[in-house]
Amino acid sequence: MSARPRSLAGLLLVLLIGAIALSGLAAAAGSFFSARKEVGEILDGHLAQAASLLIVQLGHELDEIDTERAPALHEDARKVAFQVWEQGRVLRLRSANAPAEALAGPAGGFSERPIAGRTWRVFSQWSSDRGYLVHVAERADAREKIARKLAARQLQPLLVAIPLLALLVWLAVRRALHPLRALARQIANREAQNLAPVEALDAPREVRPLIGQINALLARLGESIEIERRFTADAAHELRTPLAAIRTQAQVALAETAEAPRRHALDAVLAGCDRLARLTEQLLTLSRLENQAEGIALKTCALDGIAAQAAADAAPAALAKSIEISLEAQENVALRGQPDLLQAALRNLLDNAVRYCPAGAAVRIRVRADEGRARLTVEDGGPGIPEAERARVLERFHRILGSGAEGSGLGLAIVARVAELHRAQLELGDSPLGGLAVTLRFPAAGEERAD
Repeated sequence: MSARPRSLAGLLLVLLIGAIALSGLAAAAGSFFSARKEVGEILDGHLAQAASLLIVQLGHELDEIDTERAPALHEDARKVAFQVWEQGRVLRLRSANAPAEALAGPAGGFSERPIAGRTWRVFSQWSSDRGYLVHVAERADAREKIARKLAARQLQPLLVAIPLLALLVWLAVRRALHPLRALARQIANREAQNLAPVEALDAPREVRPLIGQINALLARLGESIEIERRFTADAAHELRTPLAAIRTQAQVALAETAEAPRRHALDAVLAGCDRLARLTEQLLTLSRLENQAEGIALKTCALDGIAAQAAADAAPAALAKSIEISLEAQENVALRGQPDLLQAALRNLLDNAVRYCPAGAAVRIRVRADEGRARLTVEDGGPGIPEAERARVLERFHRILGSGAEGSGLGLAIVARVAELHRAQLELGDSPLGGLAVTLRFPAAGEERAD
């Protein structure tokens, strides 16, 4: 079972809303620490002020001071305590929640001390005559509570804004992805045979490369379909002729009663079947080559060995016309290629040479290596091809009128396609034997995949 495809809109929403949430958390943390610092500074000032007030009150009789109440720093007085020590050694006055031991040492200033399992912030101050030491303390959790309240008050607008921002982000993502949905609808509503370019009138810049690649794919698909259509039409036309000839000769054989005409007609049927088989084989080979759009798997192969095998395969047909096939090959001429395709190309070259050469002519195969580049040449003593026709004979089903031999017009098209797949140079020229010379120059090692 395939995994459910990821949603681009969902990913954008998660990322953007996550970023907003993280920003909110960062703002909350910053607000809390800022509030705690400000509260600490303010309450430290209150502690210092309370200590000063106690020292001022010490100018009166100690009995006049309410020993049950500290100077009010804020409304929760139970979280505030104070002590008055005479000469720093005798406890003369303390609040009800202050311990009997000193809240801090004799040194003045701020300090922190654990009392009854809680942390207290203490400010200590001596009177001007050094007669009394005053400690004023406040529980640290009271400060934290105030800081949290201040931070929460500052964050309330942000907590309201985050859902609104999330909604705006969702709407923005949907709006931003609208061109993709419109593109999907445009393609979905097309007929299968409509390969016209996709319109990109209102598409944003980010979507245009995608549309460009889709249009390029449609163009390649259209070219491929057109090639297949032409190939099918041409193949049907080419197959119709030998089939009609076979049917005609078969009807003649059925109608004849004399042995000689009957045998002649049956021989013609067999010859037609051979031509049809060869044509079908070439059509299948060319179709397979046309479908090799992404290139072929190359491996190291010996071109001299491939040439020797092709010469041996063509020998029976050559002997039937008293044609001599010779092979001039250097040993171990290696190249990166596809042996079956190279064999098919050479087989078609030799078949053409034997077919178009007169009886008693010669065909020569040359295999050489020039500066690391393999070269294959097939020369024949046939009629050759006029220079004006050499470009056109590489097209499918093109025949030279008046050649005097039957052919499908596919052999050189197959050779041209094999050369293209191997990135080889194909050259047609005049042969020293008097006919046509076809040369394939293969790239050096490492150049096969070069653009």
